Amino acid sequence: VQLQASGGGLVQAGDSLRLSCTTTSGLRLENYVMGWFRQAPGKEREFVATISRLGESTFYANAVKGRFTIFRDNAENTVYLQMNSMGPEDTAVYFCAGDLGVLLATELDEYDYWGQGTLVTVSS
Repeated sequence: VQLQASGGGLVQAGDSLRLSCTTTSGLRLENYVMGWFRQAPGKEREFVATISRLGESTFYANAVKGRFTIFRDNAENTVYLQMNSMGPEDTAVYFCAGDLGVLLATELDEYDYWGQGTLVTVSS
């Protein structure tokens, strides 16, 4: 496992939660385009958000746009996903991933490294 996501938990609808992604090896995340994906029970893994290496560019799935924010602190070797105004539809296991490419990436197969997921449950 190269990446590690954390910060999941049980929250109520309307609450906020911040996920973190760091490395369990010597990877320097500043060398990677980073992304967050999620997988709800019985569904395929889907793209959530991606951020460029220096953090100046981001892109979001329509389902989370305006509610979620991806950002990074390269000095701390950490990427974050701030989730606001959460709803039951956000319940899923969330995964972070790293891509050696230079462009923002939204497809699973573009990513080279994955972490284990962190479970987020939003109650109504």
